[in-house]
Amino acid sequence: MNLHRFERIWLIFGMGSLILFLAIIGFAAFWKGTHPQSHIETIDPKNVEAYEDFQPENLGLTEVEDGKYVVNVVASAFNYDLGKDENGDAVRKISVPKGSKVLFQVTTTDVVHGFQVAGTNVNMMVEPGHISRFEATMKKSGEYTVVCNEYCGVGHHLMFSTVEVYD
Repeated sequence: MNLHRFERIWLIFGMGSLILFLAIIGFAAFWKGTHPQSHIETIDPKNVEAYEDFQPENLGLTEVEDGKYVVNVVASAFNYDLGKDENGDAVRKISVPKGSKVLFQVTTTDVVHGFQVAGTNVNMMVEPGHISRFEATMKKSGEYTVVCNEYCGVGHHLMFSTVEVYD
């Protein structure tokens, strides 16, 4: 079989690219231990209160040790439930000190939602029946908007809250 010089070059380039791609994926998966979120903890989306972290009194911000926080959130139709304040009003804003590590734990009771803290690397897809987790170090002070970046219905644009990082 006689291949033209340009065909041979493109064939070598294509096969080389494929081998390089598979080597990078293999390195990330086996050497670095990077895996997709297939080991996500599951939860009954109709009864999220049965799980301790998502009981009404455990929602929102909790300091677990000095400089480490956990934020438990239940996403549902056009709302991020961060719990209630001492007056019984819905919490729309959480505040953490600069440099703290924050573990966001989010689940949903209805449809697929997004959870993105704009301006940071916190970005998760939240699916019914699963608990999504993401730990981030809040390095820069400021106010960051939490938005749903997965279209979830007609009130999608109303689904937001705020994370304040202070000095």
